[in-house]
Amino acid sequence: MDRDDVDRALARLEAEHEAVETSLLALQDHAGRRLLEGAALSGVTRERWAAADTDITRLWAYFDAYSGALAAARKIRERRRWPNREDLVELTERLRGPGVLVAGSAGGTGRLAERCSLAELVTRMNELYARSLDTVVAADAVWSALPARIDLLAAELHRTRSLAHSVGVRPGEHPSGDDLEAITAELVELRARVIEDPLAFWTPAAGSSAPGGGRPDTVRYDRAARALEDVRREIEAVLTVRQDAEQRLVRLRDVLSRADRTLAEARTARGEVLAKIAASEVPAVSGTPTALQEQLAAAAEYRRHAQWHRLSPLLESLEERAEEELRRARDSLTAVTAPLAVRAELRGRLDAYRAKVARHGLVEDPLLVERYDAARRMLWSAPCDLRAAEQAVLRYQHTAAEVLSGAAGPAGTGEEGR
Repeated sequence: MDRDDVDRALARLEAEHEAVETSLLALQDHAGRRLLEGAALSGVTRERWAAADTDITRLWAYFDAYSGALAAARKIRERRRWPNREDLVELTERLRGPGVLVAGSAGGTGRLAERCSLAELVTRMNELYARSLDTVVAADAVWSALPARIDLLAAELHRTRSLAHSVGVRPGEHPSGDDLEAITAELVELRARVIEDPLAFWTPAAGSSAPGGGRPDTVRYDRAARALEDVRREIEAVLTVRQDAEQRLVRLRDVLSRADRTLAEARTARGEVLAKIAASEVPAVSGTPTALQEQLAAAAEYRRHAQWHRLSPLLESLEERAEEELRRARDSLTAVTAPLAVRAELRGRLDAYRAKVARHGLVEDPLLVERYDAARRMLWSAPCDLRAAEQAVLRYQHTAAEVLSGAAGPAGTGEEGR
C-alpha cells in the first residue's frame, strides 16, 4: 500500500469504528436490554437472552481488539509525514492482514485465541450485533405492546364484572358469570407469561433479515378481548331487560290476549260454519298452550325478584312464541271462515250478474228467473251446499251470457250491443 492507500484505509476504518461504537452504546442503553438484564426470564426468552448476553460480551471484546489494532496502526502512520517502506509494509500488514489477536473462535473451533483482519472483525461484529439487537428489540416490542393492552382489558373486565354483579350475573348462576371468571384467569396467566417469556409471543416477519422484524403475537389477547366483548353485550342485554321489562311484559300479555280472542272468534265461527255450510271440512280450533301462560307467570316472578339474567332469555323466547301463537290463531280463523268467504263471493257474483241482466231489461226472462231463484235458494238456505250452489251460480252466469248475446244481435249497436 502507498501512502494514499494507507490514509484512505485508515479513514474508512475509523468511520466504521465510530459507527460500531455508536451502535454498541445504543445497544447498551436500550430499554429492552436493561429489562432483559434484570428480569426473571423463562422459556424461549431465557435461552435466547443467555445467547445474546454472551454475544454482547464477545462484541465488546472484539470492539476493544479492533480499537487497539486501529490505534496502533494510526500511531505508526503518525511517525512521519512521508512514511518509509518499512512503515508502509507494517501498515499494510496491520490494515489488510490477519494482525488482530482475538479471544475464542466465532466458528466454534475451540481455540483460545485466533488472528483475523480488521475487515473480518467488522463482519463478525456486525453479525453479533444484528443477532443481539434482534433479541432485544423483539422482547422490548412485546413488553411495550402486550402488558399495557392486557392491563386496559383487565380494567374493562373489572368494570364489566361490577356491572354483571349488579344485575345478578354471577359465577355458578349464569354462563356469562362463568365466562368472566375464565377471562380473569386467562388475563392473569397471560400477563405473567408475557413478562417472563416475551419472545414466546413474537412472530418474526417472513422473509425479513432486519433486526426486530416482526410483530407481537396477540392471538390469546384477541381471543380474551372477543370473549369479554361477547359477555359485555350479554350484560347490556340484561340491563336493557331491566329498563323495559314491564313494557315488554305488558306487550306479551296483550299479544297472548289477542291470540286468545282470535281463537275464541275462530271457535264461534266454526260453529256458525258447521250450521250454515254443508259438505264442508272445517278444521278444529285448538286452545292457547298453557305452557306460555306458565312461562309468562315465571317471567313476572323473575321481574319481581330482580332476576334479570333469567328474565332476559325468557322474555326473548316468549316474545317469539307469542307472535307465532298470534299468527297461528289468525291462520286458524282464516281457515275456519273460508267456506263463509266462498259463500259470500258466490252471493256477490250472483247479484252482480243479475244487476247486469237488469241493465239490459232482461231480468224477467223466464229461464233466468228460474235459474236465479234456484241459485239464490241454495245460497240463502242453511245448511248451504257450496258445491251445488257454485254449479247453480255458474248455470245462471252461462244462461245470462247466452241471453245477453242473443239480445245484442238484432240491435247491432248501442248499449245492448256492448
